[in-house]
Amino acid sequence: MNTISLKRTVALFTALAGVALLNAPPASAAGPLKDITNRYVGSAVAANHLANEADYRSVLTREFDNVTPENEMKWGVVEANRGQYNWSGADAIVDYAQRNGKSVRGHTLVWHSQLPGWVSNLSAGDLRSVTQRHIATAMGRYQGKIRAWDVVNEMFNDDGTRRASVFQQKLGDGYVADAFRWARAADPSAKLYINDYNTEGLNAKSDALYNLVRTLKQQGVPIDGVGFQAHLATRYGFPGGYQANLARFAALGVDVAITEADVRIPMPADTTKLNTQATYFKQLWDGCHAVARCVEFTTWGFTDRHSWVPDTFPGEGAACLFDTNLRPKPAYTRINP
Repeated sequence: MNTISLKRTVALFTALAGVALLNAPPASAAGPLKDITNRYVGSAVAANHLANEADYRSVLTREFDNVTPENEMKWGVVEANRGQYNWSGADAIVDYAQRNGKSVRGHTLVWHSQLPGWVSNLSAGDLRSVTQRHIATAMGRYQGKIRAWDVVNEMFNDDGTRRASVFQQKLGDGYVADAFRWARAADPSAKLYINDYNTEGLNAKSDALYNLVRTLKQQGVPIDGVGFQAHLATRYGFPGGYQANLARFAALGVDVAITEADVRIPMPADTTKLNTQATYFKQLWDGCHAVARCVEFTTWGFTDRHSWVPDTFPGEGAACLFDTNLRPKPAYTRINP
């Protein structure tokens, strides 16, 4: 079934299921985001917000047809202590998605950050076997329930060199190909992605990523897609060559996706800053839609109420499509007038 047919089927299922959309601000006159495109439209979500905030859940359900667990599938959450698993948050999000006709982006399997301390202390041999087991365990648990996985996340420095992660240091260059092969064995139906930030435009980092993906394809490694996080800031300008960059990756024979989009602005927000932000979001959206193999547009959260930005970038914020009261901002209405 193609993406358009699948999305129509999902919409029908959701309508028949009678999903409650109480206490939510109205959608655009054009309809929810998920209904104006043949791309998957998603957001990162947190299980506790889904459980405890009816308005959050309602807007999420109305506007998006894909969800990415914000933290609930990261290694440091699911196996903080070796052999002791906590899947409660991840299970809750996957269950929500299944009951509401959403697809899921699994995030993430091999990443240097939010990694349990015990993993970093393993010998090379143990790290290899434990990483393979981690991939098999996580993907096996949700086999057939997750559309796409970020298999390897943020492996490059901004200058295009490989990040000196524990995986790179102890397993060498081959760990990336191994991770994808293990992932394919664990769930042959899932689309397998490499994912990174500051790769949206043409630069040293995106060149390194491009060369890696080309090599992996030449070697027959089962990589299906490339995720571009798109954590943007208006202070740095819009990434140069964005659409051309997506197109060159697609020409390698992989899907491309916007996986974590937000656009932070200097605080306090005002009309001018919000309009600039809206222009950036529209450029991201339009560039994806101009490339046939750009299959997904996912934001890293959808409301300023729960954005990661203010804590990470002091003095910046208001990075999402909806404000703290879940009212659509100019960025939303620019995409969906």
